[in-house]
Amino acid sequence: MEYFVGACLALGVGLFATLVGFDRDRAFYPTVLIVIASYYDLFAMMGQTQAALPVETAGLIVFTVLAVVGFRTSLWWVVAALVGHGVFDLVHPRLVDNPGAPGWWPMFCLTYDLAAGAYLAVRLLAARSSRPWGRWTMMLKPSSARDAAK
Repeated sequence: MEYFVGACLALGVGLFATLVGFDRDRAFYPTVLIVIASYYDLFAMMGQTQAALPVETAGLIVFTVLAVVGFRTSLWWVVAALVGHGVFDLVHPRLVDNPGAPGWWPMFCLTYDLAAGAYLAVRLLAARSSRPWGRWTMMLKPSSARDAAK
């Protein structure tokens, strides 16, 4: 069930963000990535485990750096980081003892990450091939292309 809910929530958030225009800004998906990566730190605090927090924070730093690189250069970095975080979720329980993380979380987050990464990839490919996504493709273009389009 957690797989289904994770995928449905990611696709629902992506579609909603597109329909209302939240994702017109290049910062939307990198910010989503940072929030996703921060949950393990939250779980370390909830589990009151000091040993897990530094490890979880290291992971947060890696994904935050990837989010910034993706924001400043290409959102394909964010796609790769979302998929990478999904892989991280797959192996996380074997790498880090974080008693605050719910047992179902890695499977939920894995499918959320993969679905969110896939949704963003489809949006990027649609923008590249000039399919008619209307005004919502503007956020996918680098800032110089947006400025030239005005």
